[in-house]
Amino acid sequence: MSFSLSTRLPRLMLSLPGVRSCSVAGAQQTLRVKERIESARARALLGGGEHRIAAQHKKGKLTARERIGLLCDPGTFVEYDMFMEHTCTDFGMEKEKYPGDSVVTGHGQVNGQTVYMFSQDFTVFGGSLSMAHAKKICKVMDQA
Repeated sequence: MSFSLSTRLPRLMLSLPGVRSCSVAGAQQTLRVKERIESARARALLGGGEHRIAAQHKKGKLTARERIGLLCDPGTFVEYDMFMEHTCTDFGMEKEKYPGDSVVTGHGQVNGQTVYMFSQDFTVFGGSLSMAHAKKICKVMDQA
């Protein structure tokens, strides 16, 4: 029988001398925040969604993250601003928000050399440019 950490935590914390109950509440809050971050990361990794990724693949195209994955040495890419979203309220755009806002930016290694890169994500708004999108590109260019 397996218990999750969140169900075992209160019992573990009570058995430790000098640990107050507020530590339990703090640890539980940390776990809730971690779950929210993991959920947001999973949404961001999907870009515009599975159906749009499938449409890209059907056209013989790769997603932005797939292209970066092929370019960079394995395990070296560090993404910037994965959760940034556009701020546009025109044309009903406030109803459509996607983490990352149609561009993947960051740095990684290519043949052992550090490079800074951005790749437009056509699964989100066709890769179109917004203010947040432009800020992400400028940030990575400034760091390069």
